[in-house]
Amino acid sequence: MLRLWSRLSLSYAQKLSLIAAVPVVLAMTAIAILVTLQSRALADREIRALELQLIEAKKAELRNYVTQARNGFYFVYGSAAPDDEAAKQQVKQILSAMIYGREGFFFVYDYDGTSLVSPRQTDRIGTNWLDQTDSEGTPVVRDLIDIARQGDGYLTHLWPKPSTGEEARMISYVTSFPSWQWAVGTGVFIDDVLTTVATSRAEVQARVRRTFVYITVIALLAVLLVFGSGMVINARERRLADAKLKRLTQRVFDAQEEERGRVARELHDGISQILVGVRFALDIARRRLKSGATETAETSLDQGIDNLVSAISEVRRISRDLRPGVLDDLGLGPALMALTSDFQTRTGVSTTFNTVVFRNRLDPNAKIALYRIAQEALTNIERHSGATQVAVDLRGHRRGATLRITDNGCGISRATRGPSADQRGIGLRNMQERIEQLDGTLRITSSRGKNLPDSDATTSGTTVEATVPLSHLLPPDPHSAPEHPSEKMQA
Repeated sequence: MLRLWSRLSLSYAQKLSLIAAVPVVLAMTAIAILVTLQSRALADREIRALELQLIEAKKAELRNYVTQARNGFYFVYGSAAPDDEAAKQQVKQILSAMIYGREGFFFVYDYDGTSLVSPRQTDRIGTNWLDQTDSEGTPVVRDLIDIARQGDGYLTHLWPKPSTGEEARMISYVTSFPSWQWAVGTGVFIDDVLTTVATSRAEVQARVRRTFVYITVIALLAVLLVFGSGMVINARERRLADAKLKRLTQRVFDAQEEERGRVARELHDGISQILVGVRFALDIARRRLKSGATETAETSLDQGIDNLVSAISEVRRISRDLRPGVLDDLGLGPALMALTSDFQTRTGVSTTFNTVVFRNRLDPNAKIALYRIAQEALTNIERHSGATQVAVDLRGHRRGATLRITDNGCGISRATRGPSADQRGIGLRNMQERIEQLDGTLRITSSRGKNLPDSDATTSGTTVEATVPLSHLLPPDPHSAPEHPSEKMQA
């Protein structure tokens, strides 16, 4: 099944729609089958009840016929002796005259099986039919006599119709004249009952088929609705995803251009000017050496060397901003320590750094993300907050690791106003996206009346708190030295 699935060249939208449609199809199929089975079972019960009701009505009709006939000649039979042939002949004549409808008649057999009365089939009179059977093998006369011997009862059997001579289903009711040893009864053909039942059964089956068709149509409509809805939603989500991707791509390009511009400005404003100074110093020293002014040439060379040292330091600073080597060599703690130290040196903002020694237990992605978040937060503080105090805290816990940066500046709500708000918004979104890639959380809050660590001052400010889950912490190295419980640095 998996191999067949892999071979199907379906798009993501088609696969999604197929996955959504298959359960609907299965559910509707199960419902259709269940409804069909229940409908057929209910219909069978209703048809059986109808058939039983019609047959019971026929039986009651037969019983009434026999009862009425017996009442008609009971005055003869009741006073006659067992061997009164005249009375027997009179009763036979009465029963022979009792014919009704197209097929109805009374019959009489003695207990030996000889036919005594059969008005519609007179050729049977005087013949013994004890061993007669119908086409289904039922010994009709024998069973009728046995029922009469027990008192009375009904028998369903096949019997030739007097009008056509063809066998048809018949119900007979028989009772006993015990003193004469007669089995007297009558029967009625139930073709109409069977026809009514067959018609009802056909109608029920037609209704079941229509119900199944209705359910099938509803299922197809539901599948089409699910498929169409899935396609519409997928098209909409694809448009939204494409729009987000375009915006993200544009932001990446903007960030790249901004970074290139920053590096270009730093190279132009810093390295380029320093190198120009070195060139002028070396040129002056060369001219002084040619003129023989050795002492003044040495001064120019010393100035050029100092400028080269400044250029080297500036190159190292730019390189460290792009990718600090200490982050890979010593870990996140020392890298943040160097970052906060440079921040205080460059801005003059009092900066406190607290950390638990991680021993490089964070994975590379988490280290880079937290370092860039700290970089972005400190840049925002420098440019927009007007803060005089900053606290940076990094530590691990049972849920993972948390970096918290707090300042006493004007707050995020005021900092995000103004002409450069879009640029600051991009920085905040970059921070959010970096932490979301690690399945972490980022909270940025502004508050009043907040005490900075190691300070009794109560000020407003902003707190940036980034947490990465425990999955990004590597197991401790068993061969490493025991970690110091904490480390505190006043930059």
